This record gives sequence, structure tokens and C-alpha cells, in this order.
Amino acid sequence: MRFNKLAIASLLLCALPTVSQARDTQVFLPFDKAVAEATRSGKIDGSVKFYLAGNAPAGKVTVVSSGAVTNKKTNAFNKSDQAACEWVVQSAIISLHQAAKSAGANAVTNIVSFYKSNERKDSQNYECHAGAIMAGVALKGDLANVQ
Repeated sequence: MRFNKLAIASLLLCALPTVSQARDTQVFLPFDKAVAEATRSGKIDGSVKFYLAGNAPAGKVTVVSSGAVTNKKTNAFNKSDQAACEWVVQSAIISLHQAAKSAGANAVTNIVSFYKSNERKDSQNYECHAGAIMAGVALKGDLANVQ
């Protein structure tokens, strides 16, 4: 029996994983390394300091705006989970840096991972979710002035 192109295409589509089987791997990587890389590469200028929850800055902290959220995604196709996560966290850091500068703040404090609105505190690492096609990082923090 001969298959036509439509029948072959249908069989191939059935063989692909469904959306419910999509990979969503949690990856935890060092936040300070990501901030240092963003600064080193010139993506941020170093005028805003970043503090994960559990790492209080020295000095007086005045919150300018609480609960700033950034939710970034990137193409993860043909990248390792670590490479995709390191790329997407740069976008999240840049977004928080810009928000702080726009608010007249010199720090982002109490930063937590906020993937799918689930708050996760870690004093060292950020949470990234990596799949075969996309990787995502969501962060929430307070825009503040530290003196």
C-alpha cells in the first residue's frame, strides 16, 4: 500500500511529543556570577547593586518601590540548560537594573525567584526553567536606595 505525503506527515506529527510531555527542568545557578557577567559585558553599568533575599545590604535601606517583577524567556533550542539560563537571566537583570534607575533607586533588594508567581527564596541562586525550546527566569525584588 502506498502512502501519500499527507499520510506520512500525519504519522510524523503523531510521533512528536505532545505539549503535556514538554520538558520543564528546574535549574539553579549562582546569581552573583550572572550579575558579574552582566557588568563585565557592559549590559549593566554597576550603578545598581543586587541583593537576593537573605543578603541584606550594609547601611540604611529606603524602599522606593516594592515588588518589581520581571519575567523573561529566551530561545533554548540547541543550547545547554545552563547556557540558556545564563542568557535569559541577563535579560531579567537588565530589566531590574533599568527599573531601579527609572525609579531613582541604587539597589534591588529582597530578590526572589518568582516563576509562575511562585516565590522561592535562595540567598545564592536564581531559579530558571529550561525546556527543549524555551528557558525562562522570573525575578521579584524591591527597588531601594542604600546609604
